[in-house]
Parts: sequence; C-alpha cells; structure tokens
Amino acid sequence: MAEKEVEMTVSLREVIYTSRKRRSPAAVSLLRRKVSRFVKVPVENVWIDDAVNRLIWSRGLEKPPSKLRVKILKIEEDNSAEVLLPEKA
Repeated sequence: MAEKEVEMTVSLREVIYTSRKRRSPAAVSLLRRKVSRFVKVPVENVWIDDAVNRLIWSRGLEKPPSKLRVKILKIEEDNSAEVLLPEKA
C-alpha cells in the first residue's frame, strides 16, 4: 500500500467571514477543500479523523480555531486522503 505522509498547518481564518452559527461546519468543509487541493484528490475522497473534528468543534459552533496542524496521509490505490492529528513526541 503506497502512502505519502505530510504534516502541514492549515489556515482556517476565512471562516470568520461566514455567519456565526455556521463557522464550525464551514471550517470542516474548508479543511476538506484545502487538503483536497494540496494532495490533488477529489473533495469526496478526503476523510477527516474524529479527533480532528472534535478539535475543530472543541470551542463550540461559533469559535473554531484559526489554524490547525494536521498530518495528511495520501493513499495512492484509491486516490484518497486521511486527515489526522500529528503524534506528540
């Protein structure tokens, strides 16, 4: 199984221009779009781990984080990507 692993910081600042009641869902979709564009896979094939989702929603609906440090695994066989939290050393 051919996998490529990349760590990156994703800026979610654009979310502040959406309605207050839609910021966390918008942050999840923005993360999905940015990862999709970075690793060149379709948006539908980006899988976001539950821990990343919980981190985005940790401060509630109206205040998602402005940036996230994530680890991206690109799986070549099915042209998909997984978004995970990086391991703490």
